[in-house]
Amino acid sequence: MPSVHLPPWIARQAAELLARPGHAWLLQGPSGLGQFELALALAAAWLCDAPTPQGACGQCPGCHSLHVHTHADFVMLMPETHMLERGWPLPEKAQAEIDEKKRKPSKEIRVDAMRDAIEFAQRTSARGRGKAMLIYPAERMNAVTANALLKTLEEPPGDMRFVLATEAAHLLLPTIRSRCLTHTLRWPDATEALPWLAACGVHEAALLQAAGGRPAAALQLARSAESQAEARTTARKAKPAFDDGQQAAAAWARLPKALAQGDASALASLPTAEIVARLQKLCADLMAAQTGAPPRFFAAADLPARPLPLPALAKWWGQLAQAARSAEHPLNAGLTLEYLASSARQALNSVKATN
Repeated sequence: MPSVHLPPWIARQAAELLARPGHAWLLQGPSGLGQFELALALAAAWLCDAPTPQGACGQCPGCHSLHVHTHADFVMLMPETHMLERGWPLPEKAQAEIDEKKRKPSKEIRVDAMRDAIEFAQRTSARGRGKAMLIYPAERMNAVTANALLKTLEEPPGDMRFVLATEAAHLLLPTIRSRCLTHTLRWPDATEALPWLAACGVHEAALLQAAGGRPAAALQLARSAESQAEARTTARKAKPAFDDGQQAAAAWARLPKALAQGDASALASLPTAEIVARLQKLCADLMAAQTGAPPRFFAAADLPARPLPLPALAKWWGQLAQAARSAEHPLNAGLTLEYLASSARQALNSVKATN
């Protein structure tokens, strides 16, 4: 992954880490800051045939083989669900078991995959540039899997290097954390994030706010709106009135008022986990506004002007937290959306008691 293709704030951090020695890095921080992209950039630079201080060249045979997921000296450890989502091939045995319906893709990093990776670490480098192992999200290693890694991580064979990336470092075993150099990802500044988003075709600053300052999440919001617009366009065989970024920004601004009126149509086509996440952002901003703090995800003008009672908002937050626990597997997506919309409407129309 050449640094020219990385967002500037990720490329800068990659260059800083490449200038420092160490066989194992732990990249940590809140979700959406680019842990995976930074980890892959480090691995690419380690394995590149002609690396620069800024990272991999992106042109050599080593970079090409990593790009097409066939590098002989690289092993990717992710939950099988993540591997499939990102287009990384599963081991033949695991793929066969899933294809034959013997089991579902794992949401954890399986100990069998870790043992295979440790055996890989003992081999001689095929291309002579050393070997690299990327583990993401590292918190998806259970205790058995993590313990299987410990000895190899502490005493790596020869030219083996590791990069672990996580959005929940507190869930990792202390013994794993202690064996790695740690880097906390930095928040991108809007002066860099907005031009990068514009280069990706997203020109609405409101989307960066909606994503809590995370540019990758803002881009995903725009792409989600684009997919929804394409579906509507196909259904009515007409061109959408706005581009994807405008659609997403307008829908985001309207969301508080629409929910207060009982209209949850903007959420209807989203996965339950994403619906809950968006409602949590709204609830967090409402609670902040009631305590005098500025909203983080919405423009202040888009939020209800009248004060809302904190007890009602706290109750709503608890309902959302409960919904988040089963969001990946709701018993009935339609009923879940109806419940979430009802609880949102109730909170948004609650009346603050007066003395």
